[in-house]
Amino acid sequence: MGANATNPMTANLLRGNTAIIVLSVLRDGPTHGYAIASEILVRTQHAIELKQGTLYPLLHELEKDGFISSDWEILPGERPRRVYTLTESGSTELERRLNTWRDFSTAMFRLTGVKADDSAR
Repeated sequence: MGANATNPMTANLLRGNTAIIVLSVLRDGPTHGYAIASEILVRTQHAIELKQGTLYPLLHELEKDGFISSDWEILPGERPRRVYTLTESGSTELERRLNTWRDFSTAMFRLTGVKADDSAR
């Protein structure tokens, strides 16, 4: 899964939220798999890395569920690559999942007394 996925708790948290991660990247516009993986690294400052073996099956699942669509992009002198686009259904699903995440995060912050910007002690 990624750099921090060696910790079992981190791996479990990540596993349950990979769709949010990918859909969030695609909300900014269509792109290909490698660019999705790169953008995740940039946005999370290398805290989350989705390897090919995680990312591509997830993309296929999201497409099967109708949350994303894909088309082949063929540029002169380059290998064809599949470009993924967030669908209207995917946008709705992302908002639903983000609301659930927000509610869960708020509850955890209240429970633990830890704020999002608190550093580990």
